[in-house]
Amino acid sequence: MTAITVLGTGSWGTALANVLLDNHHDVLMWGRDEKTAAALTEEKMNPRYLPHIPLNEGMKATTNLTDALAHAAVIVLAVPTKAMRDICQQVNALVHDRKTIIHVSKGLEPKTFKRVSEIIEEEIDADKLQGVGVLSGPSHAEEVATRQPTTVAIASKDERIRQLGQDLFMCDYFRVYTNEDLVGVEIGGALKNIIALAAGLSDGIGYGDNAKAALMTRGLAEITRLGVKMGADPMTYLGMAGLGDLIVTCTSVHSRNWRCGEMLGKGISLDAALDQMGMVVEGVRTTQAAYEMAAAYEVDMPITAALYDVLFNEGPVEENVRALMNRQKTNE
Repeated sequence: MTAITVLGTGSWGTALANVLLDNHHDVLMWGRDEKTAAALTEEKMNPRYLPHIPLNEGMKATTNLTDALAHAAVIVLAVPTKAMRDICQQVNALVHDRKTIIHVSKGLEPKTFKRVSEIIEEEIDADKLQGVGVLSGPSHAEEVATRQPTTVAIASKDERIRQLGQDLFMCDYFRVYTNEDLVGVEIGGALKNIIALAAGLSDGIGYGDNAKAALMTRGLAEITRLGVKMGADPMTYLGMAGLGDLIVTCTSVHSRNWRCGEMLGKGISLDAALDQMGMVVEGVRTTQAAYEMAAAYEVDMPITAALYDVLFNEGPVEENVRALMNRQKTNE
């Protein structure tokens, strides 16, 4: 049994804490919301993010970050990307021993273009880090929490972290592969949210399967182009953190990015759609970051550019679709 702290009491952090508890580890969750922490500890439920799903009887949570960090040397970091710097700064100020951090966030930081592992390594002193990894792949929290078969990847530059993540999480309903390509897995996990937004938007407008298949296929090409330019292995995008995550995020009603996109396609404004979601939609911030990255890295990303125009310039969807369809002829 390993002592593990999960920072973040959202749907994904809760689902992963449940996996770890099913594997008989000693898990303590941390979050800012006292009602959620109390419900997790006393009712073994997360009524805000995973309503009506009973959780492992060992579930417990606190709002005291000092206590949470003292609980374990292994931290699962499950907060949204926009909160990553702040929480890492707090961790750095409070810890006095070395921590292994496995993050499960799928996003990029606008302006800096930083991946989550880079933010972690910037904000937490090297002598307080045992290592950093990312767990990513096609994995809706709702299905993981109800113990439906799921397969993901754990990536790190450190073989020990890859093996540790696999050993901690793997069970009869949650299969974990190891992957050496930290850059590729993080980029794939972040950029697929852009394509999922576009896929939802396409469905909301009323376009058919042909259009969505094209978006997913050409979207994967965009993800791969940028990832490779940043140092990723192109083969990563044929695996769990690439094609697998793209399929599930673009086709499921559980996907918050797809649901947000669908609302946009039905004419709801971005602000109103985000308010209705009630949860972080990582693809919105990531679209901004990827649009700027495409220019900086000189990578052609027409779907990302079209979605950026729709999200941030209120560009007409139909005009952007026509522009995509009428681009200069080229090879696949």
